[in-house]
Amino acid sequence: MTRKKPLVVVTRKLPDVIETRMMELFDTRLNADDQPRSAEELLAAVQTADVLVPTVTDRIDEALIKAAGENLKLIASFGAGVDHIDLKAAKAKGITVTNTPGVLAEDTADMTMALILAVCRRINEGEQTLREGEWQGWAPTWMLGRRLYGKRIGIIGMGRIGTALARRARAFGLSVHYHNRNRVGPELEAELEATYWESLDQMLARMDIVSINCPHTPATFHILSARRLKLLQKHAVIVNTARGELIDEKTLADLLIAGDIGGAGLDVYEREPQLAPKLLRAKNTVLLPHMASATLEGRIDMGERVIINIKTFADGHKPPDRVLGELL
Repeated sequence: MTRKKPLVVVTRKLPDVIETRMMELFDTRLNADDQPRSAEELLAAVQTADVLVPTVTDRIDEALIKAAGENLKLIASFGAGVDHIDLKAAKAKGITVTNTPGVLAEDTADMTMALILAVCRRINEGEQTLREGEWQGWAPTWMLGRRLYGKRIGIIGMGRIGTALARRARAFGLSVHYHNRNRVGPELEAELEATYWESLDQMLARMDIVSINCPHTPATFHILSARRLKLLQKHAVIVNTARGELIDEKTLADLLIAGDIGGAGLDVYEREPQLAPKLLRAKNTVLLPHMASATLEGRIDMGERVIINIKTFADGHKPPDRVLGELL
């Protein structure tokens, strides 16, 4: 007798190769038009599905999980972050949650380095000057940026992405400093020639560049608070490719407009897709629409991890990317 395929509901369009494979393996409901699912559509999905495949833009809160049907036993999130899912509610309901860790580190580190270069060397401003027909020719003191070589970068969160960024930073001649919940091993520290700071405040006050690469949790909300932002040196540059909620965005915008921070490269925002209007007025910023992980290879890798998690779970085994208790 053929085993019944699990009903899998996917909330957004995924790469074609991933959707094709899902259709082969599971009883899959896709989102062909790629429009974000409404609260009503998400409710219908959790009440009918065996497996829900949401993305980081879907809010899977306590109320939605409590309303889920008895068949829903797995939330296989398409993304590394899980701050959009109420993990405690899922655990209480007996629903396993998985994510897709590790596959986006290199892509995100690439974009973080690109933002550092773009802000420090004023790439965005230079290109805009050309496009608007304002360039009058080369001049010795025009459009001066800041050299990367020899500067200090402070990395907040030395996980996979932070480590990948540190390797790139070393190649550019930056001095690597970091703050992390736990100090990394001596071998990695030696490889990166990295200096550990137990005090985030002390590190921030001494850095030329600060990159945020930690997850968003209740403990890290506004880790760069108004008070901490004011510790930064006036020429310091902030780059965020992690989560917008990690920075007090309004205060950051005010400091940028006032010239009290050297610049910012942002890929994520506190209330996406909206952002503080003052950020758009700050010339010393490079703003991207949450695209640090947006490579075809990365999205396919994510989809393959989702498929592995679903297939393993459906076969009666523990999926490899379970979000475990330490995140609760």
